[in-house]
Order: sequence, then C-alpha cells, then structure tokens
Amino acid sequence: MAEPTPVEPPPWACGTKGLCPRCGAPGLFAGVARFAPVCAACGLDFASFNVGDGPAAFLTLILGTIVTVMAITLELTVQPPFWVHILLWLPITIGAVVGSLRVAKGMLLAAEYRNAAREGRIDERP
Repeated sequence: MAEPTPVEPPPWACGTKGLCPRCGAPGLFAGVARFAPVCAACGLDFASFNVGDGPAAFLTLILGTIVTVMAITLELTVQPPFWVHILLWLPITIGAVVGSLRVAKGMLLAAEYRNAAREGRIDERP
C-alpha cells in the first residue's frame, strides 16, 4: 500500500505555525525569525529561497500606516504630552513588527515555494 501524499499547507499556516510548505511538518524556523536550513521531514532546502527584505518592507508600510493613523487620532482627540507618544507608540511599533515578522517571512517563503518563484532570467533565444 502506497503512503499518502502530504497536502501542502496554505501560506498563512506556514507563517503562523512554522510549517514546511512542501510536507506540512513543523520546523520552518530555527530561531525567532530565522529559517531552519532544511526541513527535517522532507529535506526541502529552505536556504534556496530568498525572501530578502520583502516582509520587513511590507510590515513597515502596513504597520507604519496603522500606527501613524492611531497616533494622529490620539493627538487630535486627547492632545497628550509628547513623552506619552514615545512611551506608547515606540513599544507598540517594535512589538508589532517583531511579532509579525516571523509570520510574514513564513508566508512569503510558502508563496515563493507554491508559485515556484525564481530569479528573473533574460531569454536569449533568437
């Protein structure tokens, strides 16, 4: 009897649960936001994927917009002293970015795997 083929998990599950995008086994991360070199279950080489600064750029734009809107809203409604903004928004921003970086990196790696994304090549056919 043949062994059943594992179902590829969706990208959100890879990011939130740290699952391998090929086999669904846990172990995508070796640290807080550092990928493991390979999947211990199926041998997928995580080092061959290059998520680069994509997750950090997306998080900077998305979370930066949200925090900025909230800070402006607080300023216009309550008008607290400047130190309140520093004590409030600095930890919230750092916590949100660090907390969501792992998820964003996992989702982007899974999307690269699912779409077979590779570096662009110039087609030199005549």
